[in-house]
Parts: sequence; structure tokens; C-alpha cells
Amino acid sequence: MLHVINGVAKFQSEVFPRKQNTFKKLANGQNPEVLFITCADSRIDPNLLTQTEPGELFICRNAGNVVPPHSHQTGGTTASIEYAVAALGVTDIVVCGHTDCGAMKGAMQPEALTNMPHVKEWLGHCRAATAVVKERHGEIGHEHLAEVTQENVLLQLQHLRTHPTVAAKLATGQLNLHAWVYHIESGEILCYDELQGGFTPLQQAYAELTAIAGQS
Repeated sequence: MLHVINGVAKFQSEVFPRKQNTFKKLANGQNPEVLFITCADSRIDPNLLTQTEPGELFICRNAGNVVPPHSHQTGGTTASIEYAVAALGVTDIVVCGHTDCGAMKGAMQPEALTNMPHVKEWLGHCRAATAVVKERHGEIGHEHLAEVTQENVLLQLQHLRTHPTVAAKLATGQLNLHAWVYHIESGEILCYDELQGGFTPLQQAYAELTAIAGQS
């Protein structure tokens, strides 16, 4: 804990003064463009990964980067999505999974989660992803972890589309959904490309977008 306390002290004495104007503007409101839904895993730092500043990402984190399908039962993730889309007007939502995900390992072996009933129930929202992979291979094991991780990200995008605020903005072309998987060891990000029907490196998946940006 000491290094965390020392880190706060360093932020207040060194970092905050350099970005004081930014924080002064943010003190009265926020206008993020992207809702970034990712895992609570300590190895994932959305701002470091995307090189964004405070105020640019609206971040929602939980075990397994899960988006529960819309229901009448209110939860923190559901409320955060609704607020980001309806109140803040984000134009993009990224669901970002990652390699070596403990939540995905748990989803693949729910019988091992008996002593963590809440985790087991939560990861029920990933069940369709494991079912898809099992259907393809006839079984599911550690060698299928990467595939389950990818399928889970795609599943959570499906769940997002059930949320009324998301569905409305998608229908009117005001919102875009993105499925990413971050590789911790290499720093690579794979993104789902609908035209290709699979995950491709980020630079390839967004080549057209970056080309347009480069011309402007």
C-alpha cells in the first residue's frame, strides 16, 4: 500500500501541476467520445493502452468485461452503459478482452467456482461463448482459451445491442461498436473485422479510418 500512497503524493506534487489546465476544465464536466468496457484485471490500463488523457474515455470495468443482457434488474454495468450513451453521448463503445483472462478460465470451468457463488453466477453471462467453442471442437480445454476470449467479446457486443439506448443509437447511425482483444505479452490488439469475419491486427482493421484521418 505504501507505493500507492507515495504515488498519490507524486501525482499531487509533480503530475497535477503540469496538467492543471486540463483538470480545471474537467472540474466542471466531461465529454468522452468512447465508452471503454474492459476487464477488472490489474494488468489492463485503458488509458495507458490507448494513450488517452483524463476525460477522453468513460471506463467500465468488471470481471470478464461482461455486459449483462438488458433486463428490468438494474446493475452497475447496465446503468453505466445507459448513462454513457444517453447522457454523455458517446459515439463509440469498445469491449476489450485480454489474454490469460482468469474470468474466461472460470467460465470454462464453472465447477471450480463453487466457493465463489457470485463469480460463478456473473460468468453465466459468458456461457454462450464457451458453448460456441465447445460445439466447434466437441470439448473445451486450456488450449481453447484464446478462442473463448474472442467469442466472449463478440457475445458481449450482442448483449449490448439488447440495451434500448444502444439499440436506438445504432439504428440511427450515431453509435459504433468495437470488439478488441489485448495481448498482454506483445502489446498487440486484435479487432473484429465484420468484412473479414474474424479478428485482425488493429492497424489492419482500422486502415481505412486512419487513412482518412491522415488526409484531413
